[in-house]
Amino acid sequence: QVQLVESGGGQVQPGGSLRLSCVAPGHTDSLYCMAWFRQAPGQEREAVARINSDGAASYTQAMGDRGTISRDGAKNTVYLQMNSLKPEDTAMYYCAADRVLCFGTWEYAFWGQGTQVTVSS
Repeated sequence: QVQLVESGGGQVQPGGSLRLSCVAPGHTDSLYCMAWFRQAPGQEREAVARINSDGAASYTQAMGDRGTISRDGAKNTVYLQMNSLKPEDTAMYYCAADRVLCFGTWEYAFWGQGTQVTVSS
């Protein structure tokens, strides 16, 4: 089992930025894939972006070009830089990871507890 811990959420005004982080503490083996999802109240969870250990990334339409995923493979840490935030970006943001799967599926083995992002004035 791999523990994932997200941080960096908070309240921000529309148009602001946040950088979310997700780390796998104590996990030394490289996680092949790390990804971000979000779930707004009353809505289904949706994928935002994913990145593999080679740095190849893909994005959904959830944030368009306002979100950028990156990772520090040596530290098993993944980031989500979010810019020009909108009220509709308000959600719980979850980190996910997998040792084997990445592209072609959004079903990953390991999940964090989430970090709340609230965009409001």
